[in-house]
Amino acid sequence: MFLSKMTFNQSSLFGQIDDLQDLAIIERPIRRSLKTAEEIEKLTVDEDLNDIERAVYLLSSGQDVQRASVVVNLPNLVRQNPAETFRRVVPKVREVLHVAGVEMQLAAAGSFLTILQDDIILIQTHTHSILQIVLLNLDHRDAVVSNAWLETLLSAIDALPKETIRQEILNPLVSKAQLSQSVQARLASCRILGKVAGKFESQIVKKDLLPLVRSLCQDVEYEVRSCMCHQLENIARGIGVDHTKAVVLPELVELARDEGSTVRLAAFDTIVNLLEMFDNDDRTRVIFPLVKAFCEKCFKADEAVLASLSFQYGRLCHGLSGSFTEEQHLWFLEFYKKLCILGLHLENGHCESQAYPLELERKYELVRKNCAYNFPAMVLFADPKCFLSELYPTFSSLCNDPEISVRRTVAAGFHEVVKLLGPNVHYIHKELVALLQDDSLEVLDALTNTLQETLELATSRGEGAGTESKQVSVPELIPALAAAEQKMAASLRWRVHEKLLQRYSCLPRIISGDQIYFRFLQRMFTIITTNNALPVQREATRTLCVFLRYNRKLEQRQEIISKVVDQLAQGRSYWNRLRYLDLCEIAMELFSKSYFCKNFLVPALELVNDPVANVRYKLCCLLPRLKSTIRLPTEKPMLQQLEFCVRRLLCREKDKDVVATIRKIVLELDKIDMTEPYHKRHERDLLDQKKEKEENLLLEMLERQQSEGKLTTDKHSEKKRRDSKAGLSVPKNMSGSTSGATLSSSAGKEMKKAKLARSRSLSSHPTTPKMVNSDKPSKGKETDGCPAPRRASLHPVSDESLRSHHFSTTSTAMSTTPSASMPVLIRSNTTNTLDHRSNGGKDTQSRKLSIQRKSNSFGMQSGRE
Repeated sequence: MFLSKMTFNQSSLFGQIDDLQDLAIIERPIRRSLKTAEEIEKLTVDEDLNDIERAVYLLSSGQDVQRASVVVNLPNLVRQNPAETFRRVVPKVREVLHVAGVEMQLAAAGSFLTILQDDIILIQTHTHSILQIVLLNLDHRDAVVSNAWLETLLSAIDALPKETIRQEILNPLVSKAQLSQSVQARLASCRILGKVAGKFESQIVKKDLLPLVRSLCQDVEYEVRSCMCHQLENIARGIGVDHTKAVVLPELVELARDEGSTVRLAAFDTIVNLLEMFDNDDRTRVIFPLVKAFCEKCFKADEAVLASLSFQYGRLCHGLSGSFTEEQHLWFLEFYKKLCILGLHLENGHCESQAYPLELERKYELVRKNCAYNFPAMVLFADPKCFLSELYPTFSSLCNDPEISVRRTVAAGFHEVVKLLGPNVHYIHKELVALLQDDSLEVLDALTNTLQETLELATSRGEGAGTESKQVSVPELIPALAAAEQKMAASLRWRVHEKLLQRYSCLPRIISGDQIYFRFLQRMFTIITTNNALPVQREATRTLCVFLRYNRKLEQRQEIISKVVDQLAQGRSYWNRLRYLDLCEIAMELFSKSYFCKNFLVPALELVNDPVANVRYKLCCLLPRLKSTIRLPTEKPMLQQLEFCVRRLLCREKDKDVVATIRKIVLELDKIDMTEPYHKRHERDLLDQKKEKEENLLLEMLERQQSEGKLTTDKHSEKKRRDSKAGLSVPKNMSGSTSGATLSSSAGKEMKKAKLARSRSLSSHPTTPKMVNSDKPSKGKETDGCPAPRRASLHPVSDESLRSHHFSTTSTAMSTTPSASMPVLIRSNTTNTLDHRSNGGKDTQSRKLSIQRKSNSFGMQSGRE
């Protein structure tokens, strides 16, 4: 036994030694890769050398990494000692660049550009020496290096004086533009000509540059002709309108008929960019036939050019629209419609992709995407009044395109189309709903960016869209908005979800309060309590506060506040209690101080006893803002309760982070009245007074609405009672006991139905709202247990006065409050007609069931007697 154990220990020991030897073998190459003493000595520089001497030494005998460091540091050397740098260092740099690699060449190009742009060169000879180096390296055999030096020269031209450009750049340019030079040199000459054309007067450009321009436009290489064609725009702007018509336009016409597709495309782009420089006669006689022939040729045989053509099509039509005849106008519009369905075929009213090679299919997709990008311009071109007959089928096909990129582009520009349609916006409600229900999150993301503007314009009633159109579109829109939010919540893209919830803050301006209450409010609570992304939870909290801010029914406001306290402030999860403190921060921005203290302050202060330290820590950080909402002397009990919380935290708190925080907060609480200037405090008080005045107006209107509804119910109940058996007058308590003992099963069912009809809970289970620091409802006696129904519409006089006051108040709040998502309530319809009808039907059914129950009770009681 002992021998076997010993053998096992020895074998394991030897195995460990072998592993160590393997590790040693692995480490050997690392040791060998370190610098030797000789290499370290080569890299060592004498410390007594100054910066100039050290740079010269490293450029002469240093290694590549040391030379590169000198080249990168060259602008600093020029700033410190320009004379010695240009006398000793720059010539060495020029010698090194002959044999330098790509990295050092790129570093040198960047350093020389910095020197030329920073105005750190004092004399002309220094500029001459740098430009000589730049021009010399333009012909580098490496295309990347050559382009880097060319970009350096082009950027430096903006900072150089005219005389320097003429002597140092234009004179060598004449020789570099000759056919005997390389293609790379001629391409560089084209770009330099386009750059310097804007630096000189038109006469100098016409005399010195135009001969070179004509020569390069007729070059034997199509790359040179294409490059020069792109620069004709700068040349035209440099010589003016008159010379453009005589010199540049003939060259463009010839290049537009070139055998190379890239040359034709460059000519087309240049023509579009120069349309404003041509008069109507040139557009009608020259440009239109040229462009028409170009479009027809591209559509039939040149798919590669179609992508650029479709991208520029909107600008082209907009620029030529003033010169078109009706027939020409119609031709361009029909050609655009063909481009929008390129590569698709219609089957049963839907667009489906045809079978093409992958490369060709991608080209067609790009063409349709560009058409979607240009659609707002084409609406303007065709006249928005003719949208339904001319462009609606095309727009519908783009919104339902099989490719995501096309639908995403349509969604990104949807708000522009909505603006252009104006009162006829109801034409595209179906497409808006379709995009909101799209399966792609990319499409929803693009639509969400401008969703607030889109919804406000899409649901506004213009002259041509009556009340019926809005009533039909909004019920379709609400499920689509809810479905879009559900889809984003199910994905992992929480930023898109957060953005959509932020856009939801505009819903009070778009749909009625009842629709928000029953379709969106419970969803906000679900997101706050169940979502995993903290930014999404906070944005849902803000949206919930906005919904509460603009809710116009007292019962619903009370129930929302009650549910906020139950589920968040008194929630079982500490995460929910933290969200309640977030809600308090938002509520202090949206509501007045008195409303906040009345409904939110006490539940927040009660969190001082929370068992989780994170909640108490957040409460400590929030205490200064909570104290700023308290107004003395009316809310002195609130201040005493806040001071009690502070004392409790100071005396009983055990968590070290909370203790450290509360000690700092105590100092802030003591200075809270002195740290803020008086004028800021005065502005804040004025804003708070406006908020409070608006809330009081809303409360008075709701109470008046409730009392009017109760008066109507009392009269109706009294009339029903007189119509029933008037001879039976029994004491109320006896009637209750007798009827309770003798009720039949049918009467019991009716009572249950009546209770269910009266139940208007936010959740699916009927609960009684808790009145925790909420608005006081108007107390009125109900007639024999019959609930007092409320009117569906508000009192007209008070409603209009509230709207006008609210508009002015909220616009002031938006200008001073950092919250950019707080909407302004400007709604012509406060409640939806369909909801009013359904609610009215439920209230009527409830009253009938209750009255029938009473008549049954009286009948049974009289029978017993």
